[in-house]
Amino acid sequence: MKKITEDNLSQTGGYDLVCLSHLRWDFVYQRPQHLLSRFARRRRVFFYEEPIFVDGETRLDISPREDNLFVLVPHISHADRENRNVAAIQREMLDGVFDSENIKNFVLWFYTPMAMDYAANLQPLVTVFDCMDELSAFKFAPPELIENEKRLIEKADLVFTGGQSLYEAKKDKHARVFAFPSSIDAAHFNTARDIEEEPADQKPIARPRLGYCGVIDERIDVKLLGEAAKMRSDWQFVMIGPVVKISDEDLPRLANIHYLGGKDYQELPAYLSGWDVALMPFALNESTKYISPTKTPEYLAAGKPVVSTPIRDVVRPYGELGLVHIAETAEEFVAACEKALQENSQERLKRADEFLAQISWDKTWAQIANLIDEAISPQGIKLANV
Repeated sequence: MKKITEDNLSQTGGYDLVCLSHLRWDFVYQRPQHLLSRFARRRRVFFYEEPIFVDGETRLDISPREDNLFVLVPHISHADRENRNVAAIQREMLDGVFDSENIKNFVLWFYTPMAMDYAANLQPLVTVFDCMDELSAFKFAPPELIENEKRLIEKADLVFTGGQSLYEAKKDKHARVFAFPSSIDAAHFNTARDIEEEPADQKPIARPRLGYCGVIDERIDVKLLGEAAKMRSDWQFVMIGPVVKISDEDLPRLANIHYLGGKDYQELPAYLSGWDVALMPFALNESTKYISPTKTPEYLAAGKPVVSTPIRDVVRPYGELGLVHIAETAEEFVAACEKALQENSQERLKRADEFLAQISWDKTWAQIANLIDEAISPQGIKLANV
């Protein structure tokens, strides 16, 4: 693992960043990866995940990734889980990393309020709560999550939200709440417009193809998906992503629905290039009330017409601007897909590109980094320019 000394501390921008996350770095490449990989270009970033419970010995695995980013994965034995306080074990592991890696000046970045159980004692320069979802509404959410979030908001210096509707739900709970909706690495997804070579597992699938990429969980309206596939048996529905928190038995199984599993972020443009319509068949429930899907601008950057159920942060702004077709019932969804298949692609691309030119993960990261610098500066810490 890379070490840092007092002599070269200023070269990293004055602080390390320690992130406590409920999401795995290697799961689906999304908001945490986009933001923290940009921080890691200029400073050390320690990404501390939730524990994995194992038959073997308790240990902390640390693996280096790009630039100055390190992924820390606690492995806790089943015996220790039964006989010891899990939060205390995680606190010991994290304290050990602070000692061994000489972490002194640091920003503490929370994705999960549950980390308050083992990290509330830490004294960072700034505490950030990047609230990307209303986690308490998700399936299997711990009952103490709501109380932990209250504690975290009290501790936080800055609260960021992953969308406008989530901002509106949190803005009165803290003095410094900022909305940073899902953004885009447009250059990455623009390549889908020119790729001609099909991925091997998608190539044999007939057309027209209507595709979804992302996590397949309780947020997906599997009933709508099944009904739409039955209504249009001549259409092929391509579902890309890991299935979590729901059973495979819950998924509609029809000849024209193809589950291709999870794909690497780098592979996604190649899959999107072969779709005729990109889908967001989200259920309308508590778990989707505040979501701001990253895939919305990604689909548009890939040059695809998009059909979505009426998720609030998709309706506003994408639906209102005519960039995404909005439909609720299976009948409306199929009708919207038929309309999308007949769109004038040149006009759609022009409007989509004008919108996407205003946003990027680089811009979002720069705005966030500036807010952190402003929060630190009054404490007399001189930072290098971001």
